[in-house]
Amino acid sequence: MPALAANGVTLEYESLGDPADPAIVLIMGLGMQLVAWPDALCRALVAAGFRVVRFDNRDCGLSSRVRGRRSMGPLLALAAARLGLPVRPPYTLEDMARDAVGLMDGLRIASAHVVGASMGGMIAQVLAARFPERVLSLTSIMSSSGNRRVSRPGRRALGILLRRPPASADAEAIVAHLVEVFSVIGSPGYPTERRELRERLGRSVRRAYDPAATGRQLVAIIAAGDRRRLLRRITAPTLVIHGADDPLVPVAAGQDTARNIAGATLRVVEGMGHDLPDGLLPTLAAAIVAHCRASVAPARRPGAAP
Repeated sequence: MPALAANGVTLEYESLGDPADPAIVLIMGLGMQLVAWPDALCRALVAAGFRVVRFDNRDCGLSSRVRGRRSMGPLLALAAARLGLPVRPPYTLEDMARDAVGLMDGLRIASAHVVGASMGGMIAQVLAARFPERVLSLTSIMSSSGNRRVSRPGRRALGILLRRPPASADAEAIVAHLVEVFSVIGSPGYPTERRELRERLGRSVRRAYDPAATGRQLVAIIAAGDRRRLLRRITAPTLVIHGADDPLVPVAAGQDTARNIAGATLRVVEGMGHDLPDGLLPTLAAAIVAHCRASVAPARRPGAAP
C-alpha cells in the first residue's frame, strides 16, 4: 500500500474506486489499522459510486510512530483526569484530525464524506468542527462526545481493554488475547465465529502490533476531555450510529453525541456492540450511502479537486 507525508508524519493509506467519484474518508479507532475497515463494507461503498480512502492513524499499523515525547501512561492519565489534573499527551485528537486533512491534501481531495468509528469518530468530529469546508457529511459510529457521565465503559470491557499480554508473548498469545477482547466488546446479536475472528486478528498482528503506540493514542483520547462545546460548532449533516449493546462505549454516549450536534440523526442498532460484524455490514453500508447521498445535492458532489 502507498504512503504519504501529512502533518509531519507518514500515513499508510489505501484508495479504492474512481478518484473522480465523491470521496468517503474512513477513520479507524484505538489501535486499529486500516484493514479493520471490512473489505466488504469498502466494496459496497465503492459499488455505490464513492471513492473510499482508509488509512492507518499515526502510531498505528504502518504509519509513523510518535516516540520520544514526554507524556503520561494511560493509567496515570486516567487518574489525573478523574482528579481534574492536567493530562500530558504526546499528541492530541486535533493533531490526528490534521493528519486526515493532510492526507486529503496529498490525495487532492478538496472535501469528503468523513466516517469515523470509536476513536476515529472522535477524530472525525474534531475534523468536522475545525475544518467545516473539508467535510461534506459526518458519520460518527460507536463514538462519544467525551462527556464522562455517559461514556464510562462497563467494568469488564474497561478491564480487558487496559490489560496487555506480557511483553514476551509470541504472536499466537497476542492473537488469543485480542480474540478475548473482541469476545467481550463485540456484538452479541451478530457474533463472529472465533476461528474467523482469530484469522482476522492474526492478519492484523502480522501486519503490525505496537501496544505502546496504542497507549499513546489512549492518552490523547483522555486528554481531549469533554468536547460537547466543540461538537456544537459542527454544521455538516451528521449521522450518529451506535450499538444498543455496546459494552465499551454505552449507547448513552451516542445519544449524547447526537444531542450536541445540530440536526444530527441518531440510529441505534439493536444487537450491535463495539465492532463491525459481517452480519451488520449491509445495514451499515446502506445507512452510510443514504446519508452521504442525502447530504449533498447531486450538482454539488465533488469527490476530488480538479
